[in-house]
Amino acid sequence: MEVTRKSSWDLWIEEALPKLESRKMFMPLRPMRLPNPEEEEEEEETVVHQTKADEDEYETFQGIQPWDRFSVQVSVPETFFQQWLAGVEHFCKNDKEYAEISPNQKRFKKLLLFASNDFLGLSRHPAIAKATAKAAVEHGTGPRGSPLVCGYTNYHIALESSLANLKKKEACLLCPTGFSANMALMIAIGSLAQLLCAGRKPTNEEKIAIFSDALNHASIVDGLKLAEQYGWVECFVYKHCDTSHLDQLLTSCKMKRKVVVTDSLFSMDGDFAPILQLVELRKKHGFLFVIDDAHGTFVWGKNGGGVAEEFNCEDDVDICVGTLSKAAASIGGFIACSKNWKQFIQSRGRSFIFSAAAPVPLAAASYASVVVARKEPWRRMEVRKRMQEFQALTGIPVTSQILSVIVGSAEKTIKASQVLLESGIYVVPIPGPPAVPLNTGRLRVALTAAHTTEDIKRLVATLSDYVNFQVTKSCSSDLQAKL
Repeated sequence: MEVTRKSSWDLWIEEALPKLESRKMFMPLRPMRLPNPEEEEEEEETVVHQTKADEDEYETFQGIQPWDRFSVQVSVPETFFQQWLAGVEHFCKNDKEYAEISPNQKRFKKLLLFASNDFLGLSRHPAIAKATAKAAVEHGTGPRGSPLVCGYTNYHIALESSLANLKKKEACLLCPTGFSANMALMIAIGSLAQLLCAGRKPTNEEKIAIFSDALNHASIVDGLKLAEQYGWVECFVYKHCDTSHLDQLLTSCKMKRKVVVTDSLFSMDGDFAPILQLVELRKKHGFLFVIDDAHGTFVWGKNGGGVAEEFNCEDDVDICVGTLSKAAASIGGFIACSKNWKQFIQSRGRSFIFSAAAPVPLAAASYASVVVARKEPWRRMEVRKRMQEFQALTGIPVTSQILSVIVGSAEKTIKASQVLLESGIYVVPIPGPPAVPLNTGRLRVALTAAHTTEDIKRLVATLSDYVNFQVTKSCSSDLQAKL
């Protein structure tokens, strides 16, 4: 039997856990079983209760159903729509001003959404709605408290187990949001330096070196800034997706504890991190490899396991952060990792420790989403079909469900978004600085399983007045539309 050799990081985390316990800093989770009102009263030790529903209870379907279309449709009050169309930003300064916009509106404008992160179109799935309602009827919103106090129920345990299996990891820790998951993880990793220094301030050599992609999500950036303020880490930012630059930084860094963290699929331009090249660098430098798979989970990989599954390198990713607010169509975040790392993060991740657990109905909804996403793989295929159709109609290389169509000047970008709005299509305009460089204004388009071929044709036809797709196809530098 082959014995897996432990990495330096495995040894450091094993060293840290006993120190936590000896200093009375270990924070245990407290599992709580929620009573079911339909159960007959029995002795506590004789009650047999499933921690998760039988997966056969979740009705699944083949192909887009009428309710799926509602996930890409929305209506807004006509008065607000006209202000929006005119480019008037509306800020509600008082109740009277708000009352003039929303209550009892009778006229609405229907919009087709290309702005939603509900990539699989699960937000209106009847099986998920049924699971949510059932949990609410049986348990209300559940015990309101931290998972370390009374908020860690059989529903949360089942969800963690399903996510750990999805990510091929030993364990999983649920967090209130994806943002708080990254914050908790960055702080926990940084605190390892202090703990291994017996509580004293670590020297520069003893700090943890964390290497972060230049375009990583704000939650990673904010977590790293906070860890830096504590004096636990030193951060190095490498050029976006530039593994040569990262290799140079890693080689020149003399600190022994190194971490590389990156989004797996970047939210603005929809480009993938160079996962396989990063895996090779991990073998060379021995760093802890962390990915934020917020936009990849459930959408990519044969089983929806995300970007690491798509590139067949799940074993090479040490820690995977994810969210339940995008393709899972729920709310919450999670950290898939080893059992040791889970114990450490739950004891040191402040945004986890001092936050309440998700309400039970939302935990039930998220679990149902995991099941449905796995049992309806056609949804992932539909996303790829929409990608292929957009590329065929425009000539733009499409590699993910997130498209960044570069239009040019801020004025032209805003005008294009207004024309789309007038046509009943909502996309997100990013006109210029500080989000993107000057004269690279773009439209962020999100494709979902609930979109149809006709939707794509309609979008492209409207966009064609502002983006010369033929010029784009020949790689013009003026109108380069890319991911």
